[in-house]
Order: sequence, then structure tokens, then C-alpha cells
Amino acid sequence: MPQHNKNNFNQSALVKHLFLPLWFALLVLPFMGVKDAVLLSLAVAAGRMIFIGFTKLSWTTRIRKALLSVYQSLTKKITVKGHNILFINSAILALLIALPLFLNNYYRDVLTLTGLYAVLSLGLNISVGLAGLLDLGYIAFYAIGAYTYALLSTKLGISFWLALPIGGLFASGIGFILAIITLRLRGDYLAIVTLAFIQIVHLILNNWDSLTGGPNGILGIARPSITSFKFSQPIHFYYLVLCIAVLTTIVINRLNHSRVGRAWIAMREDEIAAEAMGIDTTKMKCLAFSLGAFWAGIAGVFFAGKFAFVSPESFTFFESIFVLAMVVLGGMGSIPGAITGAVILIILPEILRGFATYRMLIFGAALVAMMVFRPQGLIGSPRRKIELHPEDEKNYLQEMQSLYEVEKQ
Repeated sequence: MPQHNKNNFNQSALVKHLFLPLWFALLVLPFMGVKDAVLLSLAVAAGRMIFIGFTKLSWTTRIRKALLSVYQSLTKKITVKGHNILFINSAILALLIALPLFLNNYYRDVLTLTGLYAVLSLGLNISVGLAGLLDLGYIAFYAIGAYTYALLSTKLGISFWLALPIGGLFASGIGFILAIITLRLRGDYLAIVTLAFIQIVHLILNNWDSLTGGPNGILGIARPSITSFKFSQPIHFYYLVLCIAVLTTIVINRLNHSRVGRAWIAMREDEIAAEAMGIDTTKMKCLAFSLGAFWAGIAGVFFAGKFAFVSPESFTFFESIFVLAMVVLGGMGSIPGAITGAVILIILPEILRGFATYRMLIFGAALVAMMVFRPQGLIGSPRRKIELHPEDEKNYLQEMQSLYEVEKQ
């Protein structure tokens, strides 16, 4: 190895060894003081050195390779055999149906909120993960769905079940209009326009007192009911949002494996090349915005029906960033990843409630670490992984070929 290359390698290794401890020290400095921050950074540095030395041992290398081969064989088996996937999904669904029976109302509420945000992250995953359209104003469609049901319920007496598709379709229509406006925009410019959109919606909800109630919001929204049975307990809303989440997952999964889903992915990877191959990118953009907004509107109607109250403070820009973090953390373009991101970011704060001072610090550290060490997300889609790691393309093509042969048989 030439001397200058060796020096560059040593410098980069030194930067990596110093970066992590200094980063932890900087993060905890406002909370722990200088002394404790320095001690923590030294502990992190020592732990890192011990871990690196431990992983270089020959027997640990053999164990790691053996575990990796077992993991690859298991994942390959699950991927190739469709009935295994069906069995796993059925087992997970059965677990979700039985789980609230053994929990109290507090945990049922947490799981209901998790299901609500899972629907939101799945909807945002259409525009951001599949189509590659960075939408920072996604919660505006959530607000539109919620206020649609609030107004229909309080002023016209329309039931929850009739308002559910109306709220979704109205939000979808607004999403279509926004897509028409932003057709020529990409990347950061599109993000800025969608950011402006959510601010406009928030201002309208705050200032149109005669219609939206202004900052006071709208009270007395009717809860869902079936004949004489009225949804009032947390377990009722849990099963309702579970049905909505399952329906959302099935529909988006079918879209993902359809021609429309492949067109979105082609547009995400290279819009110019996709248009040159005959894909109507205008139509695909409008469809992505509309379908994503539809599920946000559905979630908004559920929100209004559950809490019987809506106000502008429930639909802020922070909520959009929160849902976007779920998609990024779980894996953009991945349906299990979007659901996993929602589960982690809703349930993890409850687990860390005893560390209330450090919760946001842990969130920030986890997101930064995810972007550094696993940019495709916790459960990233194989296609997205290939975009970030082109060297794995050969293995991916082989897996797709084997899957195609099994399906053909």
C-alpha cells in the first residue's frame, strides 16, 4: 500500500474512533455537565475499542459467519415460499386480535395510536417511498379528513361510516390539486411547496372561525356506532383501527406489486429515463399524491371519531416530520418498514417514559445512527437497498430470478 494511501486510511480510522465518543459527549453535555459527559465519552471509546478487538478474534468471526448464513437461508426460504409469508402474516394478525384482551385501557390506547400512525406512514410511504416525492405537508390531508368529518357530523348529522369514504375522497381531491400545481417541481423545491401547503391549511383552520371554530376547534363530534352499539371503549377503537390498517396494508401491497407500483419506482429512480420509456409521469405523480392523501383523510376521520374533538394544534408541521421519520426509520418503499417505524416511534416513548429528559435525545441519536449505518432503514425494500448498495445488484437479480421460477411452477 502506498504511503499516502496508508496515511489517509489511518486518518479516516482515527476520525471514526473519535467521532462517536465526541458525538455522545456533545449530545449529553447540556444534561449531564462537563465531567459526566467526558466520562461517558471515555466509556463509549473504551467500549468501542473492546468491541472491535472482540470481533477480530477468529472464533467470533466463524460464529458471525455461521449466524449470517443461517439468517440468509431463513430469509431466502421465507422469500421464496409464499405460503410461509401467508402463515407469518396470519400469525401476526391473530396476535394483534388477541393482544388487547390481556391489556388494560392505557395500553389499548397506545396500540390504537400506533395503528393510526401506521396508516399515516403507509400513506406517506406511497409518495415518499415508492414515488420519490418528498411531501412535508402530508399532515394537512390528515387535518382535511378530520375536519371534513367534524363538519359533516356537527352541521349535517352524517354518520361516521358515510363520512369515512367522503373524508378520504375529499383529501384525495385536494392531493390531486396539489399534484397538478407541483408537476414541474422536484426534490427540495417540491418539499418547500408542500411545507407551504401545510402552513396555509394550518392558517385557514386557525382563522376561519365561522367554519372551523378557530383555535377552539370543533366539539361534539359523533362517535362511530352500529345500530344501538356505540363505540366508546378503547378496545372498540383498537379493533376499528386494526381493520383500517389491515385494509390499507393489503391495498398498498397490491399497488406495490402492480404496474403502477413499478412505474412509481422507475420514476423515483430516474424520472427522465422513466418518461423516455413511456411512463406517464404526470399521471403517476397525481396518482401518488391522491392515493397517499386518501389514506391520510381516512386516518383523519378516524381521529375525529375517536376523540370527538379536533383543533388546529393536532395537525402541525411537527406531525408531518414525525410521520416522515417513521417512514425513513422503517425503510422507504417498504410496507413492513413503514409499519415498524410507526410501532417503534409510538411505543418506544412509552417504554422510555422513565427517561423523559432523554427521550428526544435518544430519538435523535437513533435517527442519526440509522442514516449512518443503515440508510435503507430497518426493513428496507430490496429495490431501495440496491439503489444505496449497487454492489448487491447481482445477488438481488438472482433472488428475483429464483422467485420468478417458483411462481412459474
